[in-house]
Amino acid sequence: MTDKEMKTKEKTFSFKTLFLLFIICVATTLLWARYVSTRGLVVKEYAIKETTLNEDWDGLKIVHFTDLHYGSTIFLEELKNIVKEINKQNPDLIVFTGDLIEQGVDLSDKEIDSLIKELNKLSPKVETLAVLGNHDYDHDYWNRIVPNIDWHVLDNTYEYVYYKSKIPIVFVGLDDLTVGNPDYTNAFSFLNEHEEELYTIVLAHEPDQIEEFQNYHFDLVLSGHSHLGQVRLPIIGALYTPIGSKKYYEEHYKVADAHLYISGGIGTSGIKFRFFNKPSINLYRFYTK
Repeated sequence: MTDKEMKTKEKTFSFKTLFLLFIICVATTLLWARYVSTRGLVVKEYAIKETTLNEDWDGLKIVHFTDLHYGSTIFLEELKNIVKEINKQNPDLIVFTGDLIEQGVDLSDKEIDSLIKELNKLSPKVETLAVLGNHDYDHDYWNRIVPNIDWHVLDNTYEYVYYKSKIPIVFVGLDDLTVGNPDYTNAFSFLNEHEEELYTIVLAHEPDQIEEFQNYHFDLVLSGHSHLGQVRLPIIGALYTPIGSKKYYEEHYKVADAHLYISGGIGTSGIKFRFFNKPSINLYRFYTK
């Protein structure tokens, strides 16, 4: 074999080796994103420092979970662990910001009963508040499940929560931005009842909805929908976010005088992948001193 032939053979071998390594890397990444990154649950804790809030609310704990997308990469065993982890935080309040069941999923009556049973194990000291997401309009499962669990749905309305204080916090819940029918006048109608500004927390599935109600008073917005990108890369961040989370899609923003927190959610939507973005819930701990 001549030197030329040997060099050609070496180049061919090097190319095949690099190509094989490339295929292995791609396959490993896809398998990791599908079967490893979609498992487990991260608890992200945030300190909410509000010195203007009545001191009786000091130490308040709110667990925020969202975008369960049951039937995507989340099933009954995963849900059991999620419920246990939420209860482990010993929350005063639990909030859910939409997308309970994944689009296109077909659930049996037995599965629905199991879901109801498991979700009823959530045990906040006060209550669980919820709003609908866009996927909750894709099927009738929300209407079959939620009325049978101990959740209070805020659909373009509000609720005063007192707990340990005579001065309440107001929770405002908005209908979905993209497929629902938000009614901000009704949702914020409590503002006509009080001369003083009460601390107000808004639950809105899509974070970009904050642009629609900035003329009203609010202090904190809790959202989901963006999944923080679902698939992320170091330095680059989110590769894609859905409509309704094009402007706001990261973990935290300061918008005017209010704070917007977005949870990365638990399940997957569309593609069954997560990358550099494990399933997560948010724990907000309030400090007034």
